[in-house]
Amino acid sequence: MNDAVTIASGLVGVAAVAGAVTAAVRLRRPRPYQATGHALARPADLDPLPAVLRHGLGGLTVPVTPGPHGELFLGPGAPQPGRTLRRLVLSPLFGRIRAHGGRLARGQQVPFRLVVEFTGANRDAETLLQAYRMLDQQLRDHAALLSHCDGEELTPGAVTVSIAGIVDVRELLAADRVRYAFAEGTFDDIGSQAAPPGLVPMISEPWSRRFGWDGREPISAEERHLLHAMVRSAHEDGRTVRISGLPEGSAKARRAIWTELADAGVDVIADSDQRGLARHLSRHPVSEWVAREPLPTRAVRRGSPRPTAPRGDRRHEPV
Repeated sequence: MNDAVTIASGLVGVAAVAGAVTAAVRLRRPRPYQATGHALARPADLDPLPAVLRHGLGGLTVPVTPGPHGELFLGPGAPQPGRTLRRLVLSPLFGRIRAHGGRLARGQQVPFRLVVEFTGANRDAETLLQAYRMLDQQLRDHAALLSHCDGEELTPGAVTVSIAGIVDVRELLAADRVRYAFAEGTFDDIGSQAAPPGLVPMISEPWSRRFGWDGREPISAEERHLLHAMVRSAHEDGRTVRISGLPEGSAKARRAIWTELADAGVDVIADSDQRGLARHLSRHPVSEWVAREPLPTRAVRRGSPRPTAPRGDRRHEPV
C-alpha cells in the first residue's frame, strides 16, 4: 500500500514538472510577427526595443534628442549617458536580424518600420543637420539590411527607417542620390510630384487630424467612407498608411478603432498599448497582408508617383 502511494505521488510530481516545463516553453515561444502593429515608445521607456520584439510588433516610433557630437539620445529630455539610439535600438535590432538570416522574425514579409522622431527644445538648424548626418552614417553601417532608394529605384529591406520632426528633412534626403532613410508624409502628399514614393513612401497622420470618432459608439457612415477612401487613394499612389494618435479610452473602444483601421486597409496601426494591440491583431489578423513577396525582394522602379497597378490592388511592395 505504501509503495502504491509512493508511486502515485511520484507520478503526480512528474506531471506537475512536465506541466511547468510546457508552460515555460509556451512562454518562451515567440509571438507571431504582427506587421500591422506599431509601438509608440513612451518618454519613460528606458529601453523600448525588447518589449516591441517580445510582442512581435512590426515597427517602433522612438523619440530622440540630439546630444554632444551629433549623437542621438532616447527621449525628449536631457541626454543621458548610454541611452543612445545606436546602443539601445540600432545595434540590437540589426544584430537580431543578422542572427536570424536577414529577417527579424520567421513570419516577417514586410520591412520593420523604425520611425526616428526628433524632439526636444533645441531646433537649431545646424544641430539638427549634424544629428541627421550622424544618423545617416549609423544607418549606412547596416546598409545591406535597410530599405533604400538609388535615384528612382526603391528597394525594400528588412528595416525601413523614416525621419520625423525635422522641418526640412525632405531637402536633406533628396540631396542624397542613395538614401537609407525616408521622410514621413501626410494625405496631402498624395499625387504630389514634389514628394514621390521614393522620398515619402509612408503617409503618417494622427487620427484626430481628420477624424472625431473615439470608438465608444459605432463609427458614422461618413467617417468610415472617408477613412476607406483616403487609404485607398494612398495605396493607389504607391504608399503605405500609418495612423497614430488614437483616442485614449476603454479597451473596448480601442479595439473598435483598431478593427475599423484594419478593415479600411491601414498598413500600420501605431499605439502605446503594445500588449493589447498585439493580442488584438493575433485574434483578428489583417487579411490584407497576404500575397506579399518575401524579403528580400526585387527592386521596384518608380518612374511616376502613380503606379500602373489596377485600382484596389494592394500588392504594391511596401517600404
